[in-house]
Amino acid sequence: MTRECAVLLPGVCAALADPRQPGLDDTCLEKLLDWFRSLTWFDPTVELLQDNPCLTELITSVLALPDPSPGILSFTLQLAGILASSESRFQHLQQEKLLGRLFGQEGPRGGAAWEDASVRSAWVKGVHSMVHHQPALHFLCSTGGMDVIFALQEDPSLFVASAASQLLVHMLTFSLESETSKALSAKDSDWPACAQMIVKHIEESLQSSSASHIEQSLKLLSSLFGSSFGNCYAAWTEVLWLNIAKQIESFLLEGTVQAQPVLANLLLNVARSPVFCGTEGSFWALVTSALEHLTPVQAGPLAVGLLKLCKCPQDVRIQALTVLLQPMDCILRAASQPLEYAGLLDESVSDPVTVESLLSSKTSCAGLLCQTLAHLEKLLSLKHFRVDLPCVSLLRSLMTILQFCNGFLSPASPLGSTISRNLIDCFRVQKSALDVLAALSEKKDCDTLIGSLFDVLLAYLHSPNTSPTVLKKTFQATSKWLVHLQELSCSNSQWQQTEKILEDVFLVLQKRLCSPCWEVRDSSLEFLTAMVKCLRDQKEFRQCLLSSEVLRLTENLLEDPESYVRASAVTAVGHLAFITCFAPESPVTGNQWNKENTVAKLQEILSTDSEGFPRRAVISIFTTWLREGCTGQLEDTEQFVSRVIQTVEHDLDWEVRLGGLELVEVFCSQTICKLSQCPYAPVSSAVTSSTPQNELLQVFCGAKLFGFLFRSLCDCDKPVGQRACDVLIGLRGHFYPMSTLENPQEIEDSPAGRGIAWLQRTLRQGSLAQNFPTDGGDGVDFQDPESMMLALGAIDLLELHDELNKSSDHVEESPQSLLQDILASVGTIEDNEVDCY
Repeated sequence: MTRECAVLLPGVCAALADPRQPGLDDTCLEKLLDWFRSLTWFDPTVELLQDNPCLTELITSVLALPDPSPGILSFTLQLAGILASSESRFQHLQQEKLLGRLFGQEGPRGGAAWEDASVRSAWVKGVHSMVHHQPALHFLCSTGGMDVIFALQEDPSLFVASAASQLLVHMLTFSLESETSKALSAKDSDWPACAQMIVKHIEESLQSSSASHIEQSLKLLSSLFGSSFGNCYAAWTEVLWLNIAKQIESFLLEGTVQAQPVLANLLLNVARSPVFCGTEGSFWALVTSALEHLTPVQAGPLAVGLLKLCKCPQDVRIQALTVLLQPMDCILRAASQPLEYAGLLDESVSDPVTVESLLSSKTSCAGLLCQTLAHLEKLLSLKHFRVDLPCVSLLRSLMTILQFCNGFLSPASPLGSTISRNLIDCFRVQKSALDVLAALSEKKDCDTLIGSLFDVLLAYLHSPNTSPTVLKKTFQATSKWLVHLQELSCSNSQWQQTEKILEDVFLVLQKRLCSPCWEVRDSSLEFLTAMVKCLRDQKEFRQCLLSSEVLRLTENLLEDPESYVRASAVTAVGHLAFITCFAPESPVTGNQWNKENTVAKLQEILSTDSEGFPRRAVISIFTTWLREGCTGQLEDTEQFVSRVIQTVEHDLDWEVRLGGLELVEVFCSQTICKLSQCPYAPVSSAVTSSTPQNELLQVFCGAKLFGFLFRSLCDCDKPVGQRACDVLIGLRGHFYPMSTLENPQEIEDSPAGRGIAWLQRTLRQGSLAQNFPTDGGDGVDFQDPESMMLALGAIDLLELHDELNKSSDHVEESPQSLLQDILASVGTIEDNEVDCY
């Protein structure tokens, strides 16, 4: 603690304990507690209490109040717990007879204040902070604290109940830390006293007739096995599991407990423990039983969790996958009578009638399918998946779901008709199915269905009933499958099929680009951009694109009334330019698509568009062009970059200015690579007039980079200043070896040196960019190579970097400022405004 804080603290403690003072803001009290947590974390000694007796006086004063406010009592409980977190301070507070009056039987837990949930929550938090040494555990066990915590597990406040459960997990785990010697031969009688009380409570609760007792104990066990206890205390984990396994099994088989989802979560957390790595034993039999007896909705999260485990036995893994595929199998079988195709599964894990009844119900059908589809999408995203998915049947099932949803399929079976009625226009299911469909595009064995798949996708793209959000998902799935189709046609020469699909896609895209709904126009442009990024090198794609109306329609959307659409149009035009302007043999598509016109249009948007989104899109596209080397020879690029940064320098949108700095960074990197023999080697000397170095400085000064970079250092938006500083430090690293920076005192006598010294002072003051001279004022010429070489070597850019990276509230949120604010808010300090952070 600093001396300034130690001087302020007694006044703060006195103000907090004064019942006449208005209650302090909760945020101030929380920040005060955070400060004490940091103080006690780094210093476990008793000196904090001895040097600051006002802390114990505060606790004593609050305890002496006849009716303390819940806010100050809660603060005191948490503060005492934090202070008692080290054994030496705990003993000090015990000697003062304070802890018993806070956390013992004579404390608030027996009074009227206990009715307030914030007081009960603070009591639990205080105990949690305190229990980091054995004396604290013994204190709680001997003062009836354990019974209080057990009761708080079922507190009407969910926050209190959750905190009590977390506290018990912490206490059980902590009580075993000192018993590692017994771990190898762990048995019931070896549990430490505190752990024994918790375990006994769990076992008794599981055997009670109270549903809430059972549910709370199952939640506690789930948290326990999911914590470090389950991973670090294998022997104890096994002992505890053996004691409760029969009871858990009876809950599953009888199905009388309402907490079935908690049971599934418990089994999954136990499965993650190293104890059950082997494939033998009763545990995995119990998991199998759970997959059979839980409902499909309850078993789904357990199944997907098991499939992610590396150590899960293969037979359990197959069963878990079967659980997830059952609804998809049911859809496929319900689509036609008699069965036209084989289903996904040879046999079911649980009774298929259960799944059928859920899908037949309007209330449960969409929920079950959305959950199943979400799980399947997760599995498809896994790089290493240890069970083969029946991808062809799964794809067929997804197509069936999508056809049910838009009414394009009339199933013959009664079950299929019911499911179809339940799913018609169900946006949730449509979006989930399209997500899985997109993920399946990565699989290589779905080629036989690709024609039928595009029929379904194109039906969605054409249909006026497709909602904008579903259409966006359809576009995303279509772009992924088009990439797969292109790979397929390259390998087996199915050019005609590919060409026909592409023609159909561009026809529907033309229609959607003219939609009256701006979200549809926006999604259409995003889809076009995605296609161009992936397929621009494919001849069939380019031919279909150029023979369509898409180019003209896209260009028209640069003037769309909606700024989001204009931004997407800019991005699309920017990527289309790789085909129309920058390709080695660009096809002639009209004067409007030549390079000069395209650049001019985008530059006009950058300088005149009233909204930030299109301008951001333009600077992003210009940077992409520069990275791809599309801006011509070095002289052309220099002029291009110079024009762009002179435009963005005055832009009111900080993200546009930041984009300008990214453009400059790419330009600098590319120019250094072109003009230096080895782009990664430092130059031999800072004062050597080597040709590449002079040429580099001439190019950078000619493009007016330095004025933009130095002015950006003082930008009112910090990310802009930080990026500019990074770029300048990178440039200095190229022009100056580590040991050859200029000495500011030695250069200040020259005219250029005086200007550089002024610049250094101005940067330190953090003046806004508007205060900078533009035409060499104060002797700084940002276009003079020699001056800029001196500036890079003399200005302390690392110091500026540190300043820019400091949090803007590093002073205002200091502990000293916090204490001053508290005193100011209660009127103890005059002429000191409170910081409202």
